[in-house]
Amino acid sequence: MRLQGGCYCGAVRYETSERMFHQTMCHCPSCRRLSGAPHVAWFSVARADYRVTAGTPAQFASSAGVMRSFCGACGTQLTYARSDTPDQIDVTTCSLDEPEAVAPRDHTFTAYRLDWDHIGDGMTQYLRLRDE
Repeated sequence: MRLQGGCYCGAVRYETSERMFHQTMCHCPSCRRLSGAPHVAWFSVARADYRVTAGTPAQFASSAGVMRSFCGACGTQLTYARSDTPDQIDVTTCSLDEPEAVAPRDHTFTAYRLDWDHIGDGMTQYLRLRDE
């Protein structure tokens, strides 16, 4: 089975496998600013399993070694890719057609969590990345 998703306006569509990992809620300042939300849900897949099926996402380097993609028409954030992990790509969970299919399993970058953004779901919390 394939997961499908895309941007708000429908100009960009993608599909990916269900072989996901690192389902998280990210609280880092970059994700917050780019989404306009207190945290963003992401999941990772093998880069080979991710495929754009319609349109062409816009891209920009949000920091050294990081490339993000989004819809150039409506602005929906779609992916996050790090040069030091070239075989994987992170996908915004809520850009999926059925985001309920991919529940987060932890919180990352909670060192940057907003004071009023209380975490009460019992999931594991990492101050930064899982391996730090």
